[in-house]
Amino acid sequence: MLEQVNSPIDLRKLNPSDLPTICKEIREFIIGSLANNPGHLGSSLGTVELATALHYVFKTPDDKLIWDVGHQAYAHKILTGRKKRFHTIRTYKGISGFPKMSESEYDAFGTGHSSTSISAALGMAVASSLQGNTKRQHIAVIGDGSMTAGMAFEALNHAGVANANILVILNDNGIAIDKNVGALSNYLTEITTSPAYNRLKNRVWNLLGGNTNRYQTHKNFVKKVLYATKSTLLNRSNLFESLNFRYFGPINGHDVENLVQVLTDLKKISGPKLLHIITKKGKGLEKAEENPVKYHAPGLFNPDTGEIIHPEKEKNVPPKFQDVFGHTLIELAEKNKQIVGITPAMPSGCSLNLMMGKMPERAFDVGIAEQHAVTFAAGLAAQGMIPFCNIYSSFMQRAYDQVIHDVALQKLPVVFCLDRGGLVGEDGTTHQGVFDLAFFRPIPNLTICSPLNEEELRNMMYTSQLEGAGTYVIRYPRGRGNMIHWKTHFKKLESGKGRQIRNGKDIAILSLGYIGNMALQASDILSALGIEIAVYDMRFLKPLDTELLHEVFNTYKKIITLEDGVLKGGLGDAVLEFMNENRYNIHVKTLGIPDRFIEHGCLNDLYRECEIDVDTIIRTVKAMSAHNA
Repeated sequence: MLEQVNSPIDLRKLNPSDLPTICKEIREFIIGSLANNPGHLGSSLGTVELATALHYVFKTPDDKLIWDVGHQAYAHKILTGRKKRFHTIRTYKGISGFPKMSESEYDAFGTGHSSTSISAALGMAVASSLQGNTKRQHIAVIGDGSMTAGMAFEALNHAGVANANILVILNDNGIAIDKNVGALSNYLTEITTSPAYNRLKNRVWNLLGGNTNRYQTHKNFVKKVLYATKSTLLNRSNLFESLNFRYFGPINGHDVENLVQVLTDLKKISGPKLLHIITKKGKGLEKAEENPVKYHAPGLFNPDTGEIIHPEKEKNVPPKFQDVFGHTLIELAEKNKQIVGITPAMPSGCSLNLMMGKMPERAFDVGIAEQHAVTFAAGLAAQGMIPFCNIYSSFMQRAYDQVIHDVALQKLPVVFCLDRGGLVGEDGTTHQGVFDLAFFRPIPNLTICSPLNEEELRNMMYTSQLEGAGTYVIRYPRGRGNMIHWKTHFKKLESGKGRQIRNGKDIAILSLGYIGNMALQASDILSALGIEIAVYDMRFLKPLDTELLHEVFNTYKKIITLEDGVLKGGLGDAVLEFMNENRYNIHVKTLGIPDRFIEHGCLNDLYRECEIDVDTIIRTVKAMSAHNA
């Protein structure tokens, strides 16, 4: 049946009784596709019925549908004309793993991060009202823990008094990437598990005809009874109703025919509404249902059994940088009782879960709340603690004000560990960690550094927690490093000091961070061709090692800077500023991320596209060597 459905228009031609079959086939399609082309599995399996019901009931794309978080929208993509290209999802030049306005008219808003849907939907609803369109519907599907972010509550607060035509669907699956945390999660659990409330609600609901037009006839009575029941049985007012939202639910998010009936009824109710649905992350794949954290994005797996296919384990492989961070933090915390760890909802991703297992009272998952994570860290630091605040590079963009106002301005000893710095690959434009170096460099009172390898990461972490270190930013990449024996003894680094790691003549490469390994590979190849180049690991972007730069500029006539951050404002610009201020007349070529957003794809393709790969470095060196100017 799915073969005949290539758009929501095709879907709406079916009978409601056909929808369970469509959902079954969509789920099988997702499992079969992602088994061989890894992506976000669990979240999208949990929203198959919801996506189907939404496109069946609402007149998309005229009605605006926003998915938040975006990785729960795979069924939506399949139903909106991208089924034939779905096998290319997250691959180079293929379709995005997230909703993207430029990709489809059905993607009403781009949602690669989280917690933006209610604000965007409210803006669209107000715009429709101002334009005289009172019939258009505006739906925000918020799930996978994204309701824990402050921005979602800011939007709810505004929407409750805006009287706009907006429907918020709270997809409550009890888990984000890791298990949901916080008081809101407990509150939703209280709503969904109150036996007395659910028994009485269902009795009244069924007595008055359930989700039929009969309900509309008696809606005022139903509203009074159900609202009073919730308040009485829970012994507290409903949070969403307190914000002037009409609250409906909780209902089963996997009963597609019932979802269609409920959504059809809600279309007829104006103003802000919230539908609370209960879903199972990983629905339809037993292994994913049993272990939703592991199957959030499991990589290759057997579509029949769900067993994850592990590549042949190589002996003596380097660890992932995130694991080096996790183990090193425990080592440091065992010696320094002031150290605590913080992450906004990514304990497994950044390996803070290791500290949570060993020192649970000193490791904090604050939910999807980057701004709070930073100011929470500032409060801890103000009371003598040393917080290691681990936030993915692209997520740190959301807490820029807090870094400036709450940490740097007050010179507080917070250590920001930016995981996923540089290009990250398949997650694409919304997750490439390429802006961090440039947006942090102008901020006073920050020390900014990036390790070439695991040993340097450990030493930077060690140095950052020593007395008087101040505010530190340590930025490192996703994936594995290059050191097999990485558990080295700690060594204090001198702040703002780089080092020469390869001697040469005529041309020098100044690199920052893990991308410097590209320079070393290029140096080895060029050496075999008789071209000797010097390679310098700058280590610190701020303070910049001006003493080392004077040495380099007085020794070499041609210089290349290499970074996996944006060129504008990064290392290359810092070196050019130094050259200009000191009136050197040297040929400098800057290599880094160009002034555009970088799409998704495997890292090798992206490095090549951005011209920071080994081949580009070699070509640049050869061209500069042949140039006599």
